[in-house]
Amino acid sequence: AESARNEAERFRRLAEEAREVRDQHREALEIVRKERELLREAGEVARTASEEARTAAEAARLAAMDALHVTAETLHATLEHMKVVEEMRRTLRDMQDVPKTDSN
Repeated sequence: AESARNEAERFRRLAEEAREVRDQHREALEIVRKERELLREAGEVARTASEEARTAAEAARLAAMDALHVTAETLHATLEHMKVVEEMRRTLRDMQDVPKTDSN
C-alpha cells in the first residue's frame, strides 16, 4: 500500500509538472501570437507608407513633367520673340541703308 501511495504521489507530481509545462507553453504561444499580430500591424503600416510614398513620387514625377513642358513652351516663346526682334533689327538696318532723297 505504501508503494502504491508513493507511486500515486509520483504520478500526481508528474501531472502537476505537466500542467505547469502546458501552462508555460500556452503563455509562450500567446506571446508569439501577440508578436505576430504586432508584426502584421507593422507590415500594414509599412505597406500604407509605401503606397503613400509611391503616390507622392508619382505626383512629383507629374509635376516635374509639367514644369519641363512649361519650360519648353517658355523657351519656344522666347525664341519666337528673339526672331521678331532680329527681323526688326534687319528692317531698321535696311531702312538706315536706303539713301535719303531730297524732297525739294
